[in-house]
Amino acid sequence: MYKPICLALLGLGSIMAASAQTEVAPYTPGVTPNGITYFLPRTGFHLTITARRTSYQPGEYAAYAERYLRQKGVVQKTYDEWELTGLTITDYGEADPSKAYTIALNPKSAAPLVSLAPDGRLLAVNTDQAPAIATLSTPSVTPDPVKQVRGADYKTEEILSAGSKAKMAELTAAEIYDIRENRSLLTKGQADFMPKDGEQLRLMLAQLDEQEAGLLQLFRGTTTSETHVFTIDYVPQGDVDRHVLFRFSKHLGLVDRDDVAGVPYYISVADLHALPAEQPDPSAKPGKSAKEVKDLRYIVPGKAKVTISRDDATLYTGTFVMGQYGRIEHLGGDLFNKKYTTRVWLSPENGGVTKIEADHP
Repeated sequence: MYKPICLALLGLGSIMAASAQTEVAPYTPGVTPNGITYFLPRTGFHLTITARRTSYQPGEYAAYAERYLRQKGVVQKTYDEWELTGLTITDYGEADPSKAYTIALNPKSAAPLVSLAPDGRLLAVNTDQAPAIATLSTPSVTPDPVKQVRGADYKTEEILSAGSKAKMAELTAAEIYDIRENRSLLTKGQADFMPKDGEQLRLMLAQLDEQEAGLLQLFRGTTTSETHVFTIDYVPQGDVDRHVLFRFSKHLGLVDRDDVAGVPYYISVADLHALPAEQPDPSAKPGKSAKEVKDLRYIVPGKAKVTISRDDATLYTGTFVMGQYGRIEHLGGDLFNKKYTTRVWLSPENGGVTKIEADHP
């Protein structure tokens, strides 16, 4: 989302506001009596962490699994296991409060149309076709698609009428063995009621498989899983060496950075010093620096190497173009006079000029 602002249409409102009673309020970009104020961005990282949580729930007859089914190691208590399955990183921009500027306009010049992001970042000048601001991912939970089988649906009348849980478990095990015997007879062609064709045989075997799976669930328990998406935003200032970004636990999932129950994951950011040395402006007047010229400011962004790792592995290494590792430059006021109209587009992520067009008379 962005908001185009035309100085010619809103200037009157600004003058009326200036003449009203003085109020203390937070700095708000937009139209001022002196021109149009805006922020340049700083570049941050949006991390999307994907993890799978697998939940184990013991069966109703779990304590009898070894006695009646000869199965050892059956889950006896509820617990979760977490696995980190993916990590992606994208850059985004946000307004840098330390980089607030004003396009000071000459009364004789044309009033430009500017497009601002909701947080005041300058996106474009003299065009309403502002660059799109990327939509960042949000946290979510998605159950993994599996067919749910309820063991209780396959209890027979005899099982339900048993007087104790031990007896119910014994009868359930006996039912499982009967199902296995019937399946064996069908596959050997020795069943009392043999199917008429192969398709009917397939359906009968599938039904027996489902019944056995449901009854086994009463002993083995259930296993369900779901995919969780976590997001973390991080804005570096200067070089960063192995800063703890988050911690991840096999049993708890994503935990706080200070929670030692999780394994630490680190981020390192190194300025690559990719910009050439700044050259003095030969046209600048003595005693007056270019920074004092009130016109359109933009960023010549720098580059930084980003690494995400844990103690035993490097998970990600990449290079990003970033505003805070660059320097501020300016476009002269001659670009916005009545002789021709200049259209300028800035990167929402790093504040660099992405495109300039001019209409000459």
